[in-house]
Amino acid sequence: MSVISVGQAVVLGAVEGVTEFLPVSSTGHLKITEGLMSIPVDDDAVVGFSAVIQVGAIAAVLVYFFKDIVRICAAWGRGIANKEERYHHDYKFAWWVIYATIPIVIVGLAAKPLIEGPLASLWVVAASLIVGSGVMWAADQMGRHKRGEDDTTFKDAMLVGSSQILALLFPGFSRSGATMSTALILDLDRVAATRLSFFLGIPALTGAGLYELKDALGAGVGAAPLIVGTLVSFVVAYASIAWLLRFVAKHSFNAFVIYRLVVGVLLLGLLSTGAINS
Repeated sequence: MSVISVGQAVVLGAVEGVTEFLPVSSTGHLKITEGLMSIPVDDDAVVGFSAVIQVGAIAAVLVYFFKDIVRICAAWGRGIANKEERYHHDYKFAWWVIYATIPIVIVGLAAKPLIEGPLASLWVVAASLIVGSGVMWAADQMGRHKRGEDDTTFKDAMLVGSSQILALLFPGFSRSGATMSTALILDLDRVAATRLSFFLGIPALTGAGLYELKDALGAGVGAAPLIVGTLVSFVVAYASIAWLLRFVAKHSFNAFVIYRLVVGVLLLGLLSTGAINS
């Protein structure tokens, strides 16, 4: 019998889709939702399920940015075949995304027992939500928002890509929040920071989902909940991406900062009173 029902998969897929690319921590919200539904957050099958349904959200990115991805991949292919094409920014950017993914892969494999064990606690999620909100607020204030997407460099990509490690080790910090905050500190504007976060998330999250797939199935999650959760995640994530890009073009990240603080404090209260199991 699956440890996650189809009905629960629908709820978790919706939560994943809404929060994966918003800087509020999808992992944190999934763990909170799992806790509220009395699903064991540190169960191997549950951890695997959470990683697999991220593939639905990544598929939404691939569809939404299809033209951009085709353009970048085409430039990369031309550069591989023709040395004269290697000056093109899109060719360089494709390599930067690949290089920037290496740090999180290394840490993810090396720290897997910690990530799926002690660091999976809701206490960690609550603390990370609060600390991460402070980092995001400071980054938004410090950043001069003067550089666009075409101004990104190899250094930018490596620093932003490496910042994903924070969310990997501390669920609740938010992969989107960490990458966007780092990009803002590097003076990228909010739209460029958000788009860079999307592109850097494609290989990292896809790899994590595929890596966890066999463990999720083998550990007790049925195929039906995985499929349903992934499909719901895709649909909801697509709408979330479209909304976020419009929002950051005209607003600061303060709304997300306040939301994270409220959720973090509420979660601490629920854990302290025993209303939810860590």
